[in-house]
Amino acid sequence: MSEGRGKTALVTGASSGIGKAFAELLAEKGYTLVLTARRRDRLDELAAMLRQRHGVETHTIVADLAEPDASSRIVSELQQRRLAIDVLVNNAGYGVPGSYANVAWPDHARFMQVMVTAVLDLTYRLWPAMLERGWGRIINIASVAGMVPAPAGHTLYGASKAFLIRFSEALSAEGAPKGVHVTAVCPGFTYSEFHDVLGTRDRMNRMPAILWLDAASVAREGYGAVMRGDSVVVNGWIYRFLVWLNGVLPRSLSRWVSGLAGRRYRKT
Repeated sequence: MSEGRGKTALVTGASSGIGKAFAELLAEKGYTLVLTARRRDRLDELAAMLRQRHGVETHTIVADLAEPDASSRIVSELQQRRLAIDVLVNNAGYGVPGSYANVAWPDHARFMQVMVTAVLDLTYRLWPAMLERGWGRIINIASVAGMVPAPAGHTLYGASKAFLIRFSEALSAEGAPKGVHVTAVCPGFTYSEFHDVLGTRDRMNRMPAILWLDAASVAREGYGAVMRGDSVVVNGWIYRFLVWLNGVLPRSLSRWVSGLAGRRYRKT
């Protein structure tokens, strides 16, 4: 537990899935935790469990990152509680199924607010203090979807994750000389509530077991990567192989394979 002693970590979307796994890992390592998500009951339950199991201090902030002022309100709450963030895990996210034209623009706008703008905003507000202290860690939960051709459906998902990867690489180059590491964590299919929310669980259950990752493993790999200073990490050997294969195949063939696979589980 000594690794995180005296340091505070903020995890967005902490109530389930990869966010919850990161919260559990950071608590195990002794970090004081600030957990934020939309569901107060789940946040309070998780915070109580982590306090009891690991003896760490926990805080909860209920926030919906789809609201444009959510990041400023989170940071204001941190200041009121005199909490300085050493580790930021930008995990909150979801998917919007359907073709681009068949999804209402307000839904697209809310999606991009959560997946991109809120990440940039929250990072921008916490970044200067990390640089000033000469130590900080930022983990952006991206996806293998940001590294391969995007099939029809979930039109903005892969694009938003590709943005996070490039953003993380650039910010890592800025921060590393000053002791601040930034990592884009890129899992593939991960056991969580993601596909239940999308309504695609039945289709996803037909995917080969070899393609599924568990959230705890994703968190461990991601944490190890940011502590080493790796700007990007792809989770799981199968996805590292698929990303490599995508890089050596002709782009037209990669798009065809991606489209063929996408029709099995994407709603268009």
